[in-house]
Amino acid sequence: MTIRPATFQDIPELKKLLDNSVRGLSKDYYTTSQIDSALKYIFGIDTQLIDDGSYYVVELDGTIAGCGGWSRRKTLYGGDQHKELHDTLLDPTKEPARIRAFFVHPDYARRGIGRKIIELCENEAKKHGFSSLALGATLPGVPLYKAMGFKEVEQIVEPLLDGEKLELVSMIKNI
Repeated sequence: MTIRPATFQDIPELKKLLDNSVRGLSKDYYTTSQIDSALKYIFGIDTQLIDDGSYYVVELDGTIAGCGGWSRRKTLYGGDQHKELHDTLLDPTKEPARIRAFFVHPDYARRGIGRKIIELCENEAKKHGFSSLALGATLPGVPLYKAMGFKEVEQIVEPLLDGEKLELVSMIKNI
């Protein structure tokens, strides 16, 4: 297992991974129409994370098997199509860093990929002065985040532009 910073050249492969991950791992939690809508309006690559150097890919056998990252910016979840163009910086003395955009290919699920990326993100956020982490978890991600010490803060129902709604869970962890 190799973990490295994501590059802009990875984006085509990351988009395929994201689609496979959401369709494969969310099918027991969301309807097909919710998944299709979320892929269109929320889930996507946040290129600011790549630009910031805080988004990572995990390679197994030469294949990108997972990705995820952390952010020192205000956006809690969503790709480029879901966020403000200007994503302001957080104050590490008062606000939690964000855990962002975790996706694992279903063929590589339950192999510790998400855990490894979270551990890396925690360490990097600490190096940048943060003492806590926040995230907006999809329902299939909640068990991993709970196992990693995150606590549920609130249930979120995200309205999507086509009328669908997506349930998410706001979570936090002190580091």
